Amino acid sequence: MCVKGHDGRKELVAITDGYRESTESWADLLRDCRRRGMTAPVLAVGDGALGFWKAVREVFPATREQRYWFHKQANVLAALPKSAHPAALAAIKEIYNAEDIDEAQVAVKAFAVGYGAKYPNAVAKITDDLDTLLEFYKYPAEHWIHLRTTNPIESTFATVRLRTKVTKGPGSRAAGLAMAYKLIDAAQARWRAVNAPHLVALVRAGAVFHKGKLLERPTDITQPPPHSDANEQAGTEVA
Repeated sequence: MCVKGHDGRKELVAITDGYRESTESWADLLRDCRRRGMTAPVLAVGDGALGFWKAVREVFPATREQRYWFHKQANVLAALPKSAHPAALAAIKEIYNAEDIDEAQVAVKAFAVGYGAKYPNAVAKITDDLDTLLEFYKYPAEHWIHLRTTNPIESTFATVRLRTKVTKGPGSRAAGLAMAYKLIDAAQARWRAVNAPHLVALVRAGAVFHKGKLLERPTDITQPPPHSDANEQAGTEVA
C-alpha cells in the first residue's frame, strides 16, 4: 500500500500477503496501519476489487473513493469489439483528460450516445461508477494526474511479478514477502512526488476546490513536523 503524505512524497507504508478480493485481508492491513498511527486518508485510489473498498468503508468510513482509470478503460474495451477500440479509447480519454468535471460529464454523455445503443454493457461500466471515476476532479488540478492512477504500485508490482517468474517462484511465503518488500522499497526512491505538494496540506485540512481551483480555504491548517515518519503522516491516497 502506497500513501501520499503531507509533503507530497509517495511512500510504501504496508505490505503483506493475502487474498486480493478478500475484505478481511484488506481490513487487517488497514487496521494495522491505523494501529501504527495512520489517520483516515482523504481519498483512496484503486481498481474495482470489492474486498479493498469494503475494507476501506469499514476501517476508514470517512475516506472518499476514486476508481483507477486504467483498469476501468481496459474493462470497457473488453466489452467492445476490437474494431471499435481506437475510437472508444479516444472517447474514454476525453473523459478523464477533460479540463474540468463539467466537460468530463459532457464527454460521458457523448460516449453513451455513441456506444449505448449497440454496446450498453460497455457504457454501463462507466456510468455505473461515474461518481467514483470523476471524484478526482474535486481536488487541485495539479493533483489530477496522480489521483486517477495507482501507477507507482502497478509498475512496481510488474517488476515483482517478473522477478518471481524469472526465479520460478519466490520459494516460501516469508521469502516471497521479503523479495517483494526489497523490490518495492528500492523502487519508491524513484516514485515521482506529487505536483504542487504545498496543496496537500490544504486538501487534508478540508479545503474546497472547484474545477481544480481553490474555492474555500480552511481556517486551520496543521503542517506536519519537518521529518515526520511516513506512518505518522495522513496521506491523501491509498492504493
